[in-house]
Amino acid sequence: MTGKTPFEALSVETLATRLGSNEALTQRIGEDTSRWKVREVGDGNLNLVFIVEGGKGAAVVKQALPYVRLVGDSWPLPLKRSFFEYHALTRQEARAPGSVPAIYHFDETQALIIMEYLSPHIILRRALIEGRQLPNIARDIGLFMARTLFRGSDFSMVTKDRKADLALFADNVELCDITENLVFSDPYFDAKMNRHTSPQLDAPVAELRADRDLKVEAQRLKHLFAANAETLLHGDLHSGSIMVTDRETRMIDPEFAFYGPMAFDVGMLLANFWMAFFSQRGHEQNGKRDAMRAYLLDVTAQTWSVFRTEFSHLWRTERNGMLYQKSLFEDQGDRLGAEQALDHVLHQIWDDLLGFAGIEVHRRILGLAHNADFETIADEDLRATCEARALKFGRHIAVNRRHIHSIDEVNNLAALIEQENRI
Repeated sequence: MTGKTPFEALSVETLATRLGSNEALTQRIGEDTSRWKVREVGDGNLNLVFIVEGGKGAAVVKQALPYVRLVGDSWPLPLKRSFFEYHALTRQEARAPGSVPAIYHFDETQALIIMEYLSPHIILRRALIEGRQLPNIARDIGLFMARTLFRGSDFSMVTKDRKADLALFADNVELCDITENLVFSDPYFDAKMNRHTSPQLDAPVAELRADRDLKVEAQRLKHLFAANAETLLHGDLHSGSIMVTDRETRMIDPEFAFYGPMAFDVGMLLANFWMAFFSQRGHEQNGKRDAMRAYLLDVTAQTWSVFRTEFSHLWRTERNGMLYQKSLFEDQGDRLGAEQALDHVLHQIWDDLLGFAGIEVHRRILGLAHNADFETIADEDLRATCEARALKFGRHIAVNRRHIHSIDEVNNLAALIEQENRI
């Protein structure tokens, strides 16, 4: 395959023929294509994903499609999103080594990336649905977010390099548009592609969509998302974009990467733990899950604690960018001034992440792209009960975010709502 070959979507039947001479792939799985086993595993909303196994090993081939796979060719989408995913992965590896799959090959024309096959990893969301209590995810995800968000910002980067990077990722227009509409706007009116558990949720959904304070807050957060180019974000960091074992955690799928507010990644991620918490009642076929609920709340607290600790460490040791320069503080003997500035930055991230988390909960229940945490609950009445609790929680933290001062307050609120009207 050459860079000049017109784009053509791969298939299980054509992959070996088309990629059989790709050196990056054959070095890792073997040159004898007759021994290759190809299976498609893509279950996401946008792309084709294949696992290719050969005599020497295995690799993943991911290819973008010129439309949104979840919807079909009625919703076109540019292939260049694979370009942004490739560049995001290379930056994430540099800023948080070992946290993403290794990249072996990128073909911009064919919109494909050949990367490391993660095994025996599974998707984090699946693990949480199964009730697995993974010991390292809070540490690993907290470190990843602190390192990538800090090191991709004006706190750390050379200004010229950061502005060049900002210009590169600013062209990821179409995927930002998806976020801007599907996350911040569509859930709050009767948008065409919305769906929810009906008729059970009809009344609470109507109440949410009539909630003026909530809609204003959602648009304030959309404004922040669109206008605050603070750092390079993953852009879609949720429990379906993380692969895990009991010992290892890897982040995947950063094709929504762009420069935005630090709090966005953190809020989206924590929201997925809180949604997993509220979904546990629907997964108790084999016994009570009180321990799993306690674990999930502990994970949110630990993740935020690890993030704060590592971000603070990087602030004190790697703050070499143009913001809050050491020449104004430490070099003047004013370490307390630097700490005061750090407290201000962390407080702003905290306030904003709560807003983003609340909005993420709403869009996953009312919008187009839903979470398996709730969707795999077969009993629709039970599912709706779990979702209604999550909707109430999301509304509270989004609207009241400036009055919530600790992760313990948020987790206590979640626990109280979960106890209401227990079935």
